[in-house]
Amino acid sequence: MADKVVRLDRQLKYQGTILKIYEDTVLANGHEAHWDFIHHDGAAAVVPVTDDGKILMVRQYRNALDRETLEIPAGKLDAPDEPKIECAYRELEEETGFRTENMEYLISVNTTVAFCDEAIDIFVARNLIPSHQHLDEDEVIEVEAWDLEDLLKLIFQGKMTDGKTVAAICAYAAKIRG
Repeated sequence: MADKVVRLDRQLKYQGTILKIYEDTVLANGHEAHWDFIHHDGAAAVVPVTDDGKILMVRQYRNALDRETLEIPAGKLDAPDEPKIECAYRELEEETGFRTENMEYLISVNTTVAFCDEAIDIFVARNLIPSHQHLDEDEVIEVEAWDLEDLLKLIFQGKMTDGKTVAAICAYAAKIRG
């Protein structure tokens, strides 16, 4: 590999409610360069599986895409040191109106490694217990039950593109198929 990359400086350029945007000055291959870096505190997501094997999905509007998406329930950590499994329990109930007493770790995903450090731990929830949604005042979420095979078809047809959801559904399918 060529010369190692060395970060010389990091300057905060913008701080929002869920991310911080920095400009890094680096030395790469002997040349100074400026790279964008986005910090995200992290998140957790859940593959909620009903007793009959269906997967609960959430349909919601995503402003960055200007359309609705079909995703697994997920959310950001309330604090950088919050255990991701606690976030997963909370987000499951908030978004789907179901809770569970047992989460099983599935995979971890870094969503956009070229410029962002967001890391999401993904869990599987079974033995779902009816509760009620606790949506934020600006959230509109519809909960839908899907067969795994139909979700896989959406992925391979290019109709489901959310990275965490694609990774989670594929990993879950591989896991249960042994």
